[in-house]
Amino acid sequence: MQQEFEPIGQSELIITPQGRVYHINLKPDELAPTVITVGDPDRVSEVSKYFDEIEFKTQHREFVTHTGRIGKKRISVLSSGIGPDNIDIVMNELDALVNVDFETRRIKNSLSSLKIIRFGTSGSLQADIPVDSLVASSHGIGLDNVLHYYKLEQSDAENALQQSFEEHAGLRNSSIHPYAVEGSSDILSWFGANYHKGITVTCPGFYAPQGRVVRAELQFPHLVDRLSGFRFGEHRITNFEMETSAIFGLGRVFGHQCLAVNTIVANRVNKTFSQDPKKSIEKMISGSLEIIASHD
Repeated sequence: MQQEFEPIGQSELIITPQGRVYHINLKPDELAPTVITVGDPDRVSEVSKYFDEIEFKTQHREFVTHTGRIGKKRISVLSSGIGPDNIDIVMNELDALVNVDFETRRIKNSLSSLKIIRFGTSGSLQADIPVDSLVASSHGIGLDNVLHYYKLEQSDAENALQQSFEEHAGLRNSSIHPYAVEGSSDILSWFGANYHKGITVTCPGFYAPQGRVVRAELQFPHLVDRLSGFRFGEHRITNFEMETSAIFGLGRVFGHQCLAVNTIVANRVNKTFSQDPKKSIEKMISGSLEIIASHD
């Protein structure tokens, strides 16, 4: 017997009179099963220019989406904006597009799992991962608080990673409560030796949350050094940015397969910055799209 779900209230999931989910402005048939997220709205066209065909474009606020095909593979590329709070909007609305019936406003009895892959820019936390290199994230450790509002089921290994990180970083009993989530090992296996593999830390801001000092004094002045020195079995922290752990965590909550690929534009250990970040991002986009398009 199929389960009968209660309709979702109009205030809880906003669907426009045109049948579009409110923030990202999409109808269910306009979304592909494989979704690439980018932070910068201008980067959407830098991805979709590699499509053999673009069938649909839309924009609402910072959320730009192009859907098209590379060969027979249908792909959507969507800008999320910056930060975990925007990821909360994007992941909920992507899930609603495939798992909620917009006519009845009920959850579907048969649920779909999207492949969601972030193309981002990031700072390296290891001296041997130089600027202009690429990182594919095995895990996300979140220093933000978005996932604390959700019932996140973690494995024993993820809990052990989280507790080890808290102890090493000196965050136990602090105001920061990290969470740890593994990304899709299947999608990670697509990306070979040209991609460094490791843990990505997600921060809720760009300046003090990532240890940058302009004028304000830091509450956690040694955090970056401690991130660089963390080890958990074969894993180490390779990089940090502002979206990955929220994508991985909400992907787990909703049952989607998620990965993050980042171009290293800064090395925080060596204090260097890419001389040509645009070229490095272009390399990430073209190479990663070729890999994604070759897999079912």
